[in-house]
This record gives sequence, C-alpha cells and structure tokens, in this order.
Amino acid sequence: MLRGILCMLVATAAFMTMQTGIRHLTGEMHPFVVGFFRTFLGLLWLMPWILRIGPAAWRSARPLVHVFRGAINTVSMLCTFVALSITPLAEVTALSFTAPLFATLGAILFLGERVRLRRWLALGTGFLGALLILRPGFAEVGTGPILAVVASALWAMALLIIKVQSRTDSSVTIALYMGLVMSPLALACAIPFWVWPDPGQFLMLVAVGGLGALGQVALNQSFREADATVVLPFDFLKLIWATALGFLVFAEVPDLWTWIGGTVIFAATLYIAWREAKTKRDARLGTR
Repeated sequence: MLRGILCMLVATAAFMTMQTGIRHLTGEMHPFVVGFFRTFLGLLWLMPWILRIGPAAWRSARPLVHVFRGAINTVSMLCTFVALSITPLAEVTALSFTAPLFATLGAILFLGERVRLRRWLALGTGFLGALLILRPGFAEVGTGPILAVVASALWAMALLIIKVQSRTDSSVTIALYMGLVMSPLALACAIPFWVWPDPGQFLMLVAVGGLGALGQVALNQSFREADATVVLPFDFLKLIWATALGFLVFAEVPDLWTWIGGTVIFAATLYIAWREAKTKRDARLGTR
C-alpha cells in the first residue's frame, strides 16, 4: 500500500512539473508546436519498453479504435496546452478534476452502467464545483477555462475507450499506438505555426516528454500496488503542486473560488471512485 502511495506522489509531482514546463514553453512557442514535441518525444521515451517487449507490443485486437482514440486525445491535449498558455496553472488543474465526472457520465450513457441516487448526487455536486470556479453570470468566463473543461470531457471519452481496449490490449500497446497516432496529427496542427526550438527550449521539451512518461508509468504502477480508493486521495496534491509552482515560477495566486471549486470537484470524484470500488467488492463477495 505504501508503495502505491509513493508512486502516486511521484506521478502528481511529475505531471505538475511537466505542466509547469508546458506553461513556460507556450509563452515562447505556439501550444500546437509544444504539443507535437510533447507527443513525439514522449513516444521516444517509451521506445525502450517497446524494444524490451518486442513484437507483442504491436499486437492489437482493435487497431482502428486506436486511431479514433488518438484523434480524441490529440484534440484534448491541444485544448489543454492552449488553456495552459492563457490560464493560471492552478485553475486548469482544478478544472481537470472534472474528467472522472465526465467519464462516469459517459459510462452511464454509452456503456450502460447503472448508478443509484447517491452517485447521481455526487455527479451533480462535482459539476457544481466546476461552476463555482467558472462562476458564469458573476465573472467573465475566459477561453482558457472553457478549453480546460472541453479537454477534460474529451479525455474522459478517451478514458472510456481505454477501459474497453484494456480488456484485449496491454497498457504498453495502448500507449504505443497513442503516440503513433497523435504524433502525425499534432504535427499537422503545428505546421502552420512552426518554429524550431532553440537548444534550451529543446532540452525543456525533452524533459517535458520524460516527465510525462514517468508520470504515466508511476500512475499505472500506483493502481497496481494499491486500491484506487487508497491512492486517489493523494491525486489532490496536483492542486497543491500547481499552486506552489504557479506562484514560484509565474507569480500566480489562485483565487478562493478555485480552491473551493477544486475541492468540491475532487471530493465528488473521490466519492464516486469509492462507491464504484465498493459496488465491485460487494459483487465479488456476492458471487462467492
């Protein structure tokens, strides 16, 4: 259990350091160009695992599904990068907590999963948290926060597809095809805004790709080492990292509504994860 928690701590630190690097880079380069390098260099970081596994890493039961999911992932990533370029880091992070809410809603609508009243209430509470951050009608809703919510909704759709793919494909295969599909799509979007990074920017892009790969591996390992209900509470550290890094690097101070809304969203997603784990546990016990 302790190893699972430590892996989640590493994952949250890696992801938020990566996003800090992206926020800095998008101040000097177009977000679409940063997005291409993030995807392509992340794929290169993945290659040692691919080579170690061999031909099995390339086998997929549904190769065309990877193309569809990769397209969704590309749009989600580019929305996130544009949002990071014009929105405080902590605000984007808080709104990113809505992804599990969208995923739960999608599972109900498209995968036929049944939920009871308490989870519906948790869903409503989570989306209320997003409204607390955005405050439509009381504050101007900028393009950045809207893109952050759109990115979360698209990422949730990708998560549902991954959930189905994982029944037949390994996590390495899923990550491999994601990079293979996203790299050319991101490049096509980046070409109209293309600038070559200088040596300092390129080193930061390499670091961003490595941090993304490290965060993904650590996140996957955390769920292998411990139950989701054990490690998920520590995912809230992303908001703390984002606040600290945003202040230290960009002199950003999130307002009170970002903290309140982010806490409400995270509490709702944590409750939904706990209820899903409890339902699965009860179902297993009932079949014995």
